[in-house]
Amino acid sequence: MKLRNMVLSAALGLGTVALMAAQETQQQPEVGKSAPDFSLTTGDGSQVSLKDYHGKWIVLYFYPKDFTSGCTMEARNFQRDLAKYEESGAIILGVSVDTAQSHKDFCTKEGLNFKLLADPDAKVSTEYGSVMDYKGSKLAARNTFLINPKGEIAKVYTGVKPAGHSEQVLKDLADLKKS
Repeated sequence: MKLRNMVLSAALGLGTVALMAAQETQQQPEVGKSAPDFSLTTGDGSQVSLKDYHGKWIVLYFYPKDFTSGCTMEARNFQRDLAKYEESGAIILGVSVDTAQSHKDFCTKEGLNFKLLADPDAKVSTEYGSVMDYKGSKLAARNTFLINPKGEIAKVYTGVKPAGHSEQVLKDLADLKKS
């Protein structure tokens, strides 16, 4: 199981690099525009809609696959910084095409205390210009959207590198809250 995940993780890393040019041609929601609303299932089986968090800052991050190295690093970093996000009034929502059960298992294994949302048909990932093809399957591309309390896109990050990303989002969140 561990070897399979390592091989999948390496392949996803290479696939992500190879697909970044194609990903850049996708249309992400623009800064200042309303964030597309959605309703997705969480690891605990409940439904979450973007509008549920109206009035809060939202870090909406898309990632390729539970249990892979880059995605695990990114999730762990958001978890490490979760108290700082909560202090700033922001919530974190992660989205991938994995199942709700996969998200539940991933959250349990990694001790994640924020919601991961299942987008198995990649509909929401597509709406956010955050989908890539990998060996005939659709995966979420590694993009993040900072959404302001009015429900508007405040900042877009494409082709995210997991190391250091959470720190950058926190810095940008603080700057945006000042303006």
